[in-house]
Amino acid sequence: MSYRFHIKRLLRKAGYDLVRFDVSHSATARRMRLLRHYGIDLVLDVGANAGRYARDLRRTGYRGRIVSFEPLSSAYAGLARAAAQDPLWETVNVALGREHTTAQLHVARNSESSSLLEMLPRHVEAAPEAAYTDAETVAVRRLDDLFAAYDRADARVFLKIDAQGYERHILDGARQTLGRITGLQLEMSLVPLYEGETLFRPMIDLLAAQGFALMSIEPGFSDPVSGRLLQMDGLFFRE
Repeated sequence: MSYRFHIKRLLRKAGYDLVRFDVSHSATARRMRLLRHYGIDLVLDVGANAGRYARDLRRTGYRGRIVSFEPLSSAYAGLARAAAQDPLWETVNVALGREHTTAQLHVARNSESSSLLEMLPRHVEAAPEAAYTDAETVAVRRLDDLFAAYDRADARVFLKIDAQGYERHILDGARQTLGRITGLQLEMSLVPLYEGETLFRPMIDLLAAQGFALMSIEPGFSDPVSGRLLQMDGLFFRE
């Protein structure tokens, strides 16, 4: 028995897995290879929560600009702290959507599942820690109205959206901006988890019509009883 196999077996008993960090085995490695391949130097991190996605980008070698958008006040406080010492990381305390307005953000117990949409029972059954516990009034803006403040003529832009079912609304408010986007990462549900969300098949078709091809998938959360995958992230780039 190899030393590596022995270590993997011990880790799995403890609830962890050891995966080679390369494009054949690691979704994160594929993401970073794609970002480098397409020369991405500006990441719009929509639904940033406390900044985990941006911190992961930095840990895996991305050195370009990041602009993180987060509406939830408690999560934004952590996001601002995380970005404070990084001169190429900006934060914006706002939700993105179809129009310039205010809305009620449903606050989840785990904060990361907070959404402008109502959560469906299927989600709560699979992840009780995601249940809503509060609500907060937040500002909503269109990405089309904000993008010029961060764009540069030569920027290669990557748009990541993790908005708990609200992704289609954000894309509808970014119709002009999409022409400047080189790649996207979207959280997509395989079954309805939020009321009125767009599921993965029509989302893939929508982006294909805009010239984006699905190039990688990162599994999200699954039903702990059946093991069925409920959410995944799709990475799309212009071919």
